[in-house]
Amino acid sequence: MTDAELVVRTRAGEPDAFGMLVSRYYDAAWRFAYHMLGERADAEDVVQDTFLRAYLAIGRYDERDQFRGWFFRILTNQCRNFITSRGRRTRRFVQDEIAIEAAASPPMGLPSGVEDAVLLRALAQLDPLQREALLLKYAEGMEYTEMSAMTGVGESALKMRVKRGSERLRALLAKSGDVRP
Repeated sequence: MTDAELVVRTRAGEPDAFGMLVSRYYDAAWRFAYHMLGERADAEDVVQDTFLRAYLAIGRYDERDQFRGWFFRILTNQCRNFITSRGRRTRRFVQDEIAIEAAASPPMGLPSGVEDAVLLRALAQLDPLQREALLLKYAEGMEYTEMSAMTGVGESALKMRVKRGSERLRALLAKSGDVRP
């Protein structure tokens, strides 16, 4: 069953249809949110909030858009909002460097596909917009046109974010001694 069919069934009041969409996109959404936020619990909260927002807004979904792009637009905005609010909270307290380092380390028992600790720490050090563009391009396999429609950012700006993010990531990995081809 296609995403469009599931959306129609969800709008018709069939809750199992939205459950199928959740099953289809949960892993990718969690992986993206975890890489953006660096904390398992934060990623879980943002993903659940994103699915709730998508369900409540399903009536405003435009069938001309792909559901995946529409959903990831909500997810990306939720991650951005969370990062902004976390930044406000962190500025109020003294930062503990040991706690920050621990937060960048992946928890035990991560789902398959989650990269090793060195890569996760390097991703966590990127500018959030560069990290977002890199993850959408390489982890989610999106094309620049889809990324642009989803984020509202021009393709050339996204290409620059991916380029600069890749260069920075490469430098961080080289610094840690874990350079990859």
